[in-house]
Amino acid sequence: MKLAISGVTGRMGLAIARLAHAAADIELVGGICSSEHPGAGKDIGELAGLGQMGVVTTPDIASGLLGADVVIDFSNASAVAGLVHVAARHKIAVVSGTTNIDENAKKALDKAAQSVPVLWAPNMSLGVQVLAELVEQAVKRLGLGYDVEITEIHHRKKVDSPSGTAKRLAEAARQARPELRDVHGRSGDVGARPDDEMAVLGIRGGDVVGDHTVYLFGQGERLELTHRASNRDLFAHGAIAAARFLAGKPAKRYTIADVLG
Repeated sequence: MKLAISGVTGRMGLAIARLAHAAADIELVGGICSSEHPGAGKDIGELAGLGQMGVVTTPDIASGLLGADVVIDFSNASAVAGLVHVAARHKIAVVSGTTNIDENAKKALDKAAQSVPVLWAPNMSLGVQVLAELVEQAVKRLGLGYDVEITEIHHRKKVDSPSGTAKRLAEAARQARPELRDVHGRSGDVGARPDDEMAVLGIRGGDVVGDHTVYLFGQGERLELTHRASNRDLFAHGAIAAARFLAGKPAKRYTIADVLG
């Protein structure tokens, strides 16, 4: 599989580059980065601590995708629409883990999926996919007598809150109980908790990679469903698994659930 990486100079991009370099079935053929990044125009291997690879980063999307079968994207929300437009034009499958995307990017992903296989997920962890499935089942089985709350913890440099994964878990809960509505904080004399309320709360500090817990509080008991990420390589492994899955697939939108089968 010939692979390109968008956002290659970021932490996730470099983690994917290292794993791709170690994989016998993957050839890294390109990397896209911002023109303002100090790594622009440099060898990806050097940036990833692997030595010279003969593949340099570029801010030009078309040249960065040249020869690729699949592009893995961990860039920024404003770059997604442009990337998938070019990838679709060149018949290159897209795996994107970029979070906090807007409606324009969502529409671009849908349009690209008419021409190429596309997978977007706010969390590439296979474990998080299973967690979301468990949340939906637990909320459905336990029913209205249990209150649902979600907390997420990330490192102090994370820019968005709540996390994309927390939003995904909230949506999983709503698959079972559509009336649930998000609140993102409580302060003052807020009164008794209404049945349809679901707090989605973000905590920031230190170097935490990512912890997510869904609580279901009942009378005399509570259930806690938790996923903890101990390093970022797990997201890179998930993205590469998704890229392998998409290679050669027909054009449509796919999910991490499809990757798991």
